[in-house]
Amino acid sequence: MARLMLAGLWRYRGFIRGSVQREFQARYRNSLLGAAWTILNPLAMIVVYTVIFSQVMGNRLKGADAPFAYSIYLCAGVLTWGLFTEITGRAQSVFIDNANLLKKLQFPRMCLPVIVVLNALLNFGIIFGLFTGFLIISGSFPGWVYFALFPVLAIQILFAIGLGMVLGVLNVFFRDVGQFFTILLQFWFWFTPIVYPAGALPEQVQSMLAWNPMTAVMAAFQGVLVHGEAPHWGTLWPVTVLALVFCALGLQLFRKRAGEMVDEL
Repeated sequence: MARLMLAGLWRYRGFIRGSVQREFQARYRNSLLGAAWTILNPLAMIVVYTVIFSQVMGNRLKGADAPFAYSIYLCAGVLTWGLFTEITGRAQSVFIDNANLLKKLQFPRMCLPVIVVLNALLNFGIIFGLFTGFLIISGSFPGWVYFALFPVLAIQILFAIGLGMVLGVLNVFFRDVGQFFTILLQFWFWFTPIVYPAGALPEQVQSMLAWNPMTAVMAAFQGVLVHGEAPHWGTLWPVTVLALVFCALGLQLFRKRAGEMVDEL
């Protein structure tokens, strides 16, 4: 089954590539600066975080005395969280947003989640590339341990698209799912150590954070980029297992409900 799905995706790779390209171009079609906004927006965010938060927070991270330590900590968390929310947010409405396409064209429906991931990765790649440039220029680049982020990124993407697919199928039949998840994301953000370091919280609260699957992902990114430390791979096993479970559940739901979804849409 997996081989057939991959073969179908490969056969429609032109459709996937074209969809990603059209969405990227449509985002800046009527703007004067066009695609330059893909650089200006994230660049402005990085400058604001760096200039303002490096002055406000100073050296308030334990074990990190670099002048931009907190700014790097914050950017690492915010950019990573942004990728997670973009994938899950787009995936939970991807079938509803493409209802006309699903009714009129015959193509592997799994192309849609793949397009969501590729679009999100394109946006993330641009902004994280600029952030990496800042790390190099400021002398804060962590070295070879930086490349340990790629498997962590893969785990995060699997978790996000698996969860997004489950929500996407459920949202077709129960439209309250999307609304509820939007609210949940707001609480989830503040329950994740992004703005604050986990060590600043009471021990009882820290033990609660361990149940948050995004805590380990954030800690891995922040540990590499702020402290230059390799991820603690043992802490990533729970979110990896959860990601695989969600992916399997999403595929199962999709296969069983694909026909009903088209009728419901």
